[in-house]
Amino acid sequence: MDFDACVACLTGKDAKDAYAFTQQIVAESRDSDAWYPCFDRFAELLRHKNSLVRNRAIAILAANARWDREGKFDALLDEFLSHVTDVKPITARQCVAALPDIAEAKPELASRIRAALEQADLSGYPDSMQPLVLKDIVAALRKMERQT
Repeated sequence: MDFDACVACLTGKDAKDAYAFTQQIVAESRDSDAWYPCFDRFAELLRHKNSLVRNRAIAILAANARWDREGKFDALLDEFLSHVTDVKPITARQCVAALPDIAEAKPELASRIRAALEQADLSGYPDSMQPLVLKDIVAALRKMERQT
């Protein structure tokens, strides 16, 4: 697997191809740990300047949390949770939506995830977006509640 080519696709200008490739990686990651060896490289994409790339990284990392036996996600959690209040509200919503799956895959992280959701400061978002992000947070917390 040529990971540099994968990153080029995920960060390239063709959003349609990048989205399709992300969906492929996420789907494959539900059934196999084939993409887990690339976890650290995907984690680097959380810092990308383009919010669409960050969205892709969030989805891929969340799908691979189930395969993490080395504690990589544990070490990455604070950085991942920083996207609950990402500068782009769409990225924040993607992150919030992914958190219940991560909590299910890694129950030892659930309390930290719950705390980040409960303490999220949404004041930096436009008034039109705050209720949407808040609604996502409430839905994520409820989903996590049902998992326990």
